[in-house]
Amino acid sequence: MGSGRHAKRPAPAGRGAPAGPGTSAPPPSGGVIATDVVASLVVFLVALPLCIGVAAASGVPVALGIISGIVGGLVVGFLPGSNLQVSGPAAGLAALVLEAVTDHGLEMLGPIVLATGLLQMVLGALKAGRFFQAIPVSVIGGMLAGIGLPLILGQLYALTDHAQLGNALKNIAGLPALFPDTFADRSATQALALGALAVTICALWKKVPKPLGALPAPLVAVALGALLTALLGMGVKTVDFGSLGNAVLIPGPERFAGLADPAVLGVVVTFTVIASAESLFSAAAVDRMHSGPRTRYNPELFSQGVGNAVAGALGALPITAVIARSSANVQAGATTKVSRVLHGAWLLGFGLLLPGVLGLIPVSVLAGILVHSGWKLLDPGQFPEMWRKDRGEGVVMVVTTGAIVVGNLLEGVLAGVAVAILLAAVRMSRVRMDTVTEGDSALLVMSGNATFLRLPQLIATLEPLSARSGVQLDLTAVSHLDLACREEVEEWAQRQRGKGTAVEVLLPRTAPEPWKEPAPLSGQQDVDLRPLGPRQGGRS
Repeated sequence: MGSGRHAKRPAPAGRGAPAGPGTSAPPPSGGVIATDVVASLVVFLVALPLCIGVAAASGVPVALGIISGIVGGLVVGFLPGSNLQVSGPAAGLAALVLEAVTDHGLEMLGPIVLATGLLQMVLGALKAGRFFQAIPVSVIGGMLAGIGLPLILGQLYALTDHAQLGNALKNIAGLPALFPDTFADRSATQALALGALAVTICALWKKVPKPLGALPAPLVAVALGALLTALLGMGVKTVDFGSLGNAVLIPGPERFAGLADPAVLGVVVTFTVIASAESLFSAAAVDRMHSGPRTRYNPELFSQGVGNAVAGALGALPITAVIARSSANVQAGATTKVSRVLHGAWLLGFGLLLPGVLGLIPVSVLAGILVHSGWKLLDPGQFPEMWRKDRGEGVVMVVTTGAIVVGNLLEGVLAGVAVAILLAAVRMSRVRMDTVTEGDSALLVMSGNATFLRLPQLIATLEPLSARSGVQLDLTAVSHLDLACREEVEEWAQRQRGKGTAVEVLLPRTAPEPWKEPAPLSGQQDVDLRPLGPRQGGRS
């Protein structure tokens, strides 16, 4: 997922622009295909270390990460939605997958991912893709930070060739003992040095001049780490790859019975929400990077579901659209689906023909790459920036992140959305109450939105007026008067009239029901554009 701060890349002449109405896009030329083939190699070089690293962080065989990357290219790559974003296993789901595998076993991963894909397909068919755009920016930022922080905490252990302790809170509790243990062990110290080197390369590689700087930073970190390990004879842990064929774990019918477990269903829902949101947020970011055809959200959601259904049928990791691969694809000049499909073919070929090469890669180097990815997701600077822009939204962001770290990702997102809704309700419920007294009479003028959230303020304002012999309540300037406030006003007026007080209530004029669509104006309808006269209120 990305921040969307990249500048748009101008579309090459004759390419990248959507076809006009009633016309079909011309077939890609040989030059376009050649550019896309080169772009596919760039994406492959970015995707390979990420597939391996995400699998290692997820606590599953490394080959399953490669399989998910292959599915993201050879399956999702052909499907409609977006032409340029690339799918594969995502770092943002690594902590969730690790938790699911720990709680329910590796054998249940396939059914969970398959069910996730089917649910995504249903949501895509129901055109629910656009609903994910309604999530507040503060919740999105908090969600990304809530994914990034646990990812960093978990990978700090892998960075030193130690096993992580579990959830984020347990990993935090174990940090004081981690580094003393690391420096007391020579191989652990070597692993930490390699991991720190990988973090440094990923953070600073963009400053390296071309042509060397054109190489993907993760690939450079992996290659250099493997080379140093071999030349210096370091005793660090390396990737245990095995083979693609042996890694495939097709779930049997008995495994699908586990989907009846409410805890497993909760994992499916969590995977569905997060995978869908990450893919569609990535689509929005990628669309800002190029001037070609825009993403079609509902087909893209359906396509991601097909990919996860296939990945689940193979027992592999869940997939999403990944901003790191997608941005590399755009920046490499890709304009068609050819690049993302071919990147899956390169992953397949590498996994089948060169599996031994993967066994040379230190685990701590992959952890360093993921620590850098987690830091970009966390983006600590976004918190003070959001606080300066809007303190209320800053609170929403902090609540979302904190709830994810303390609980889980779905609970955190729901908590953030709940706080954002409450914040919006409070801000929409701003009402002004002005009281004017003359002798023994009083006039109360209200304006704004009077909702149940303002009932205490309304009651406190009406109470001093009970001693008056005559009261007029002017509510004609109230934009929205909900039932709770209206009944409070009418009941107060009725009580006062029972005491002999003269009370007049001017209610707002009747507004159309908010759930009804306004009638469209016809071409023949006359519209009176003269200024409106004084607002007429109803009397009660």
